[in-house]
Amino acid sequence: MTASDEHLLGPGLLPTPFTAAEIRAASRGGKTIHLLVESPDGTSFERVNRFRDGDDDGATLEQWTTDAPAAVTSRRVTWRELQKHAAFPADATRMSTEVLDLPLGRLECLRYDRQAAEGEPPATFWFALAHPGMPVRFEAGGQRTTVLSIRAD
Repeated sequence: MTASDEHLLGPGLLPTPFTAAEIRAASRGGKTIHLLVESPDGTSFERVNRFRDGDDDGATLEQWTTDAPAAVTSRRVTWRELQKHAAFPADATRMSTEVLDLPLGRLECLRYDRQAAEGEPPATFWFALAHPGMPVRFEAGGQRTTVLSIRAD
């Protein structure tokens, strides 16, 4: 990849799995993502992320847990901001490919293994090439988050 590549957000960073334009194309029309969050103590809960009112710059992101659907948080996010969440330091992150069997199916993923950072545990992120946006699985500090479903609204 070259310095002008839209996947590369700056010096010292690995390329992101998706550009802001790819995330926008996959989410602008509305998207609902259902996730399972599993804690190290064996407890779990389900969370929902929904994108609405998408435009060229971003969308409204609503989030809630399935056990408290009335407790919705809402904030405006930009497509570039979402891309930046996956801009990992090259000197502390290993990037590879892996196929995962998940509730979404068998998915080819880009895997990012980030070393522990100050105040943060090591973390692993799997981004499915077929689903531009957030990782379909994320693990850190003994907690695992897995995308159960993605629905275009």
